[in-house]
Amino acid sequence: MSKTFSRASAISANHRHSHLQLCLLALFIVAAAISLPVAAQSIQVPQPSPGLMPNPAAGKALFEKSCASCHGASLQGSDKGPPMLSKIYEPSHHGDAAFQLAVKSGSRAHHWKFGDMAPVPGLTPDDVAQITAYVRLEQRKAGIQ
Repeated sequence: MSKTFSRASAISANHRHSHLQLCLLALFIVAAAISLPVAAQSIQVPQPSPGLMPNPAAGKALFEKSCASCHGASLQGSDKGPPMLSKIYEPSHHGDAAFQLAVKSGSRAHHWKFGDMAPVPGLTPDDVAQITAYVRLEQRKAGIQ
């Protein structure tokens, strides 16, 4: 009887140990899954040159060359892209960093039905800062703060 009890105790202890290992593994998987969104949010935002004073006039020329075909020559949008003169793009909703990220990496469609925006090759972070200065000036003229 004591051999049977010892063997049953050993099996029960092994079962508890295996169960503990499975619980720890599940806890590790859950912790890793929770940390994924945090890791995804640590995107490197392109930065303009230190001391750059963005010039809306330079930004207008760059916008006309690289952005107007989709966003419209007067920032009113087109059949290919949304208007920049919209409350959706006001600074408190889409900050300047959003422009940098959209140009560098593209942007998933999330407010409009134009489809995803592709990255815009050939523009530097300084160029994007100039474009953003132009867009912000035109937004202020349109009453978008």
